[in-house]
Order: sequence, then structure tokens, then C-alpha cells
Amino acid sequence: MFETTTQPNPILAGEAQNSQLMIIDLLRHAMRRHPQQEIVSRRLEGDIHRYTYADCYSRSCQLANALQSLGIEPGERVATLAWNTYRHMELYYAVSGTGAVVHTVNPRLMADQIRWILDDAEASWLFIDLCFVDLLDEFVNELKTVKGVVVLADTDRQPELDHVWLPVHNYETLLAAQSNHFDWPTFHQDSAALLCYTSGTTGNPKGVLTSHRSTVLHAQATMGPELLDLRNDTVLMPMVAMYHVGAWGAPYAAPLAGCKLVLPGNGMSGEAMYQLISEEQVTVSLGVPTIWLTLHNHLSTHNLTVRSLERVCVGGAASPLGLVKTYDEKYDVYWQPIWGMTETGPLASSAPPTPQLLALPKAERYAIQTTAGRACFGVDMEVFDADGNPLPHDGVTSGELKVRGPWITKSYFQRDDPEAFAGGWLATGDIAVIDANGYMKVVDRKKDVIKSGGEWISSLEIENIASQHPAVNESCVIGVKHPKWDERPLLLLVANSGHTIDKAEIYQFMAGKIAKWWTPDDIVVVESLPHTGTGKLIKNELRKQYFNYLVEQSS
Repeated sequence: MFETTTQPNPILAGEAQNSQLMIIDLLRHAMRRHPQQEIVSRRLEGDIHRYTYADCYSRSCQLANALQSLGIEPGERVATLAWNTYRHMELYYAVSGTGAVVHTVNPRLMADQIRWILDDAEASWLFIDLCFVDLLDEFVNELKTVKGVVVLADTDRQPELDHVWLPVHNYETLLAAQSNHFDWPTFHQDSAALLCYTSGTTGNPKGVLTSHRSTVLHAQATMGPELLDLRNDTVLMPMVAMYHVGAWGAPYAAPLAGCKLVLPGNGMSGEAMYQLISEEQVTVSLGVPTIWLTLHNHLSTHNLTVRSLERVCVGGAASPLGLVKTYDEKYDVYWQPIWGMTETGPLASSAPPTPQLLALPKAERYAIQTTAGRACFGVDMEVFDADGNPLPHDGVTSGELKVRGPWITKSYFQRDDPEAFAGGWLATGDIAVIDANGYMKVVDRKKDVIKSGGEWISSLEIENIASQHPAVNESCVIGVKHPKWDERPLLLLVANSGHTIDKAEIYQFMAGKIAKWWTPDDIVVVESLPHTGTGKLIKNELRKQYFNYLVEQSS
């Protein structure tokens, strides 16, 4: 679709104006067209904050002036350790709008990982939420390039940080001293804008550096009907954190669409989600499957419903069929699968609720809702065999998924990894199938697929079946050592509240739904499963913990 041309100049140039795509223009558009539309935030101070896109633009101008007063130059990385709030939104626009780079850091990482990422990015300033100040003790005085710290808090909540050797400022004090007028510079649209790091479940995380052009193009695609279908009457609540690949583009797409934006702060519990959805009449929300499992558990325990909610847009992990059914049958909420990764900007495919899809029998519709949807305009998507040959789109033949497009990264920040980007494609590490209608389904991660007696077993397929049992709250399948077959699947289950899991009943439930030789060799009931800060199962930890489980059981 969008292959890079080798032709240096056009044969006949068009005569459109050569304006640059700038991120600040997304917010400027909202200020002009939707000035009174709300941004609602749960603050770390405990209250609910409301203001408009016009207010956000005005304060972003003040922040831009403050950044210049701190001496921050274009190209510098300005790091954030922050939740989803209006202040973080202002940083998204003011930092990149002045030509610097927003560098979002996951505060749920270990202190050593945070320090490593900040050093790797060569961050010059650090903006931090009040609730993460204690983290500073563990790494701040060891940072190599950071020149100062700004605390995102009201002036009367500014903590004493005498132990921090760097200059420390208060965010609101900085803004109060500045004008709300700023002459935004225009520079090349390929200039860097946002630096995010991968989850780093294996090895050190890798930096992904987006540009103004790629971010604006992604925002246009994200608000469109092939992805999130945002409109000015949408009430959007991103439950994916703003430190995780730009909250899947929500802070950029929402102003462009003019929709109301609800930012949950650090309120990630089921109760906190229910409160905001109900009080703000949220219609569309974004998050990983574990977030919607958390909300379901709260709603189910307290016999509640969410009448305003129309869609949950779910990515970051495979969509369990059990939750797809639950959200439809119990809450009348459409479970909309989306797929992407940090390297894909992030959104690349989805299955929105079109009239044609909703008209299908439920079993057929649910099957599509457990795929990753279809690639949106601008994204090429193919599966390849081990020799690099493209495979047929028959819904059966699996291979490594590779993608390309105008917001797909072409390299990692300050790293050389040619195998991941060979031939102009991004190798995703996902094993997938694509059917004749273009629906892509991730069968497994390359690192998670189970090789048993020379044959491949999909952990995701088994998890999908197990998730449908009414006693099961969450499931995970890992490959563990086997004396004869090299690896065999082990099924780990978390029980629903008030239920007891009977292994024989689970085996009977799975019988006939998966190949007999795929049947897990054992089922282990656990109280909880480990997740990353972005909600993904940490399977490598579980594999280490249970690697010799079957061998020990047979001895």
C-alpha cells in the first residue's frame, strides 16, 4: 500500500501548499472548533477537575513559556512519570509544540529500570506526579543527564525535597508566572515528538520515537470509523495509561474529534471506573482485558450496570471469548478488539461495530470480536513463513505477522536491530493468521508458543476456551518441561469470586473444543497472576516458576 519511493523528485509536482503536520495544531483545532468541550480529570489531590479545550490550550501556552524559561531546547527529551490527568495532557502538547520530545516513563517499573530508561533517553528534565515522589529517593541523584525536577501538584501540596540535589520546581508556580500567549514555532514534520519504551518483558526496553507527522496521521486514523470512530458527542475515557504508548493516541485523537475526554488519574479500581463512567456518562473506553475484568468483577459483586457505556476498545492482549460474551449479554456493551504495539504508533487494526457485523449470528460475531480486526487505511499487514515468504490469507495458515505504514517505526531509538525491520517491514514477534476478509488473529507470541513433540500448540487458543467457564476469572497457559515431549501446556486458573474450580469439570468443559493433544497436562488454581504495568501477563516469570512442575509431579 504505502511503499517508500526511491524516486528523488516527482515527475510532475502537485501544487498543494507544503504545510507541516504539527501536533499542537490538533489542540489548536479543538480550541477553535470545540472550545467549550470538556476535559475531566480525577486529580491526584483527590477531587475532580474540569476545564475546556480552550482552557487546555491557554495553559499549554503558559507551559510552553515555562519550558523556555527553564532553557529547554528543541530535541531535548522531557520525561514524565505521571498518570492520566489534565497536567499530563498539557505536557503532551507544550513539550512537543516547542520542538522538544515528550518522554513518557512507566512508573510501575523497578527504580533501576526507570533510571536506566531515563539515562538511555538522555532526558534533560523530569516532570513527576505527587504520588511518585517517593520513587525519586531510589534513583534521582544517580541520573546522568537530568537537570531538574518539576512536581505536578498544587502549590500548597509541594513536598520538601531537600535530599534531591537537582533544582526542584512546582508546576503550578511555573505556569502562574507565564503569559497564556505563545508563538508556536513551525519546524519539519518529521521532527521527533514522543519517545515511548516497550514493556521490556525480556531484556531492556527499547525506545520508539514518533514524529509530528506520524502522530498527526495516526490521530486522523484513530478518530476515523475504521478504528475508534470518535465524534463530538463521544465521551471517551482512556483506561490505558498515558505513560504507555501515548494512551493509544487518545490525547491526540480526542481534540481532533472534539469529543469529551475523561482522564481517570490513578483510579484504576473497578469502583473508581464505575464512578467516572456513571457520573460522566462515558460512552467509549480504552484498556487492556484485565481492566475490563476488574470492572466486571466490581459490577458483578455489587449487581451494578453501566448504562451509558456503548463500547470498550480492547488491546494489549488477546480478547478472551468469555469476556466478549459477558460484556454483550450482561451489560449490552460491544467489545471492540483493537491491535497494535508500541512500535506501531500504536493502533493498526480493529473490528468496530458495523451494521454488517452486528447483523451476524452471535457466534460468528463473537468469533470476529476475538480476532484483532482488520488493518485500517495506511497499514499493510502480512504473515510470513520462516524463509520470508508471504502466506495465504486463508484463516488457517499461520506465520510471523509483519506490518508497515506511515506511523510504524522503522528503527529503535539509538539501536541497530536490522532483523526486526528487514525489507521495510516491522517484524512484530506475533504468530498470526489472516482470513479472506482481512481479519487478523494473533495465534501466539513467538516466545510463548509451545513446541510439543515437534508440533506447535497455541497458548492463546487454550486460554480462550478456559475463559468461558463460569467459574474462571482469568486463565494463562505456559509451556513447561516434559521428559518425553520437550514441552507440554500447563493451565493456570484464577477462580471467580464465590466459585470453586474443579479440575475434572474444566477438562470436561474443554473436551471437543481443542485438539486432544493440546489438552493441558495439568491445571493449577492460583490466587492471582502476575501482570506488567500495562496489564500484560508476565509469562516468562511463570515459566521460570513452573518450568519443572510436570517433571517434579511425575517423580
